[in-house]
Amino acid sequence: MAILTKDEAQAILKKVLSFSTANECEATLNGEMGGNVRSARNAISTAGAVENVQLIVESRFGKRSGIATCNEFDDATLRRCVQRAEEIAKLAPESPEYMPLLGPQQYLDGSKAYAQSTANITPDYRAQQTAASLQLCEKRKLSSAGFLNDSTGFLAKLNNKGLEVYQRYTGLEYSVTVRTPDGTGSGYATADYNDITKFDAGRLTQIAADKAAGSVNAKAIEPGKYTVILEPAALVANTDASLLQALMSAMDARAADEGRSFLSKKGGGNKKGEKLFDERVTIYSDPTSADIPDRVFANDGRPQKKVTWIEKGVVKNLYSSRFWAQKAGIPDIPPPGGWIMEGGTQSVQDMIKGTAKGILVTRLWYIRPVDPQTLLYTGLTRDGTFYIENGKIKHPVKNFRFNESPIIMLNNLEAIGRPQRVGGNMVPPLKIRDFTFTSLSDAV
Repeated sequence: MAILTKDEAQAILKKVLSFSTANECEATLNGEMGGNVRSARNAISTAGAVENVQLIVESRFGKRSGIATCNEFDDATLRRCVQRAEEIAKLAPESPEYMPLLGPQQYLDGSKAYAQSTANITPDYRAQQTAASLQLCEKRKLSSAGFLNDSTGFLAKLNNKGLEVYQRYTGLEYSVTVRTPDGTGSGYATADYNDITKFDAGRLTQIAADKAAGSVNAKAIEPGKYTVILEPAALVANTDASLLQALMSAMDARAADEGRSFLSKKGGGNKKGEKLFDERVTIYSDPTSADIPDRVFANDGRPQKKVTWIEKGVVKNLYSSRFWAQKAGIPDIPPPGGWIMEGGTQSVQDMIKGTAKGILVTRLWYIRPVDPQTLLYTGLTRDGTFYIENGKIKHPVKNFRFNESPIIMLNNLEAIGRPQRVGGNMVPPLKIRDFTFTSLSDAV
């Protein structure tokens, strides 16, 4: 039952609304099914499957609201869920930022976010892909740890103001870390897809294995400011904070208007319309993109459309809540799902060939904020850091701690490569001058 059709979902949601006595009521159904395989030391350690459907009911009386959830859908349970939401609403304080529920909306076609090939994944498929990775590492006498996770989901929403939406989506994420037997060399690769016909665990493991074998006997070099080539996985992470994700998360109008952001102006207001980055920096979101198709609506039901956030270095748009958009009199734009940074045609290898002296960074890790006003972050390099000289990788180097801001970084651009999908975004490798490494690290 985890993946309901549009008709099945709407039948449940209409029944929920029929039980409501509230001024406003909105019901949301979301379901997911999928599986995962985790491996370590060249052997599968765990495997699992997920299947769940959840109903969320929000009831409102005036500016008071209450939420209740359930995962059984007989009439008695649905009625109790609605009653519980109403009981909570009557006890809740009034919201000072109350906004009425949305009425009917126009949405883009979200069919690209769903791929039948991914929905058809079986345990055998997961085992075969994982086996290809493990066998490669066994053959090369390397040790690997990997995680494969796939899911098929849907989300449906209906309220008594006329809003109605339904969308299916699929996804697969894979990451693998490969190390040498003595633990001194490490490599990493990751990728994610809506459509698994593009996925090959063996190919990704080969990349990680080459980095692991090549990073043995790393040499220590002095910290300082270096020209760096940051691979896409170093710019955007699937699970941890990252420099470009930090930038996109800071494109919030309210934080800027209230003086809590790098986009805040002294004396009030924000820096929308100002050129803050290198003119080669353009970032936009598009839920119908062929490369990163996404949900065509936000969690609150607002339509997601193509939005340019930064164009040729100029801040073009900021996102906001509905409340803040109305209060500030600004465009009502929800935060993006995935986003696309425009790039060029160069590969990482092309960028290496054009570098006289520099450092290649596979991945950044354990990234933490230092100063939100300047978006200064600190963290570590990891899983393959290499010194470049005269257009070639000369030798591996010990890892560094860095202190850097994506604002400064995107003003020190030397080259932008060909975008790749990482973490649900399209991200190019970047060549940056004067990247700040503050100290050496014993991390591998």
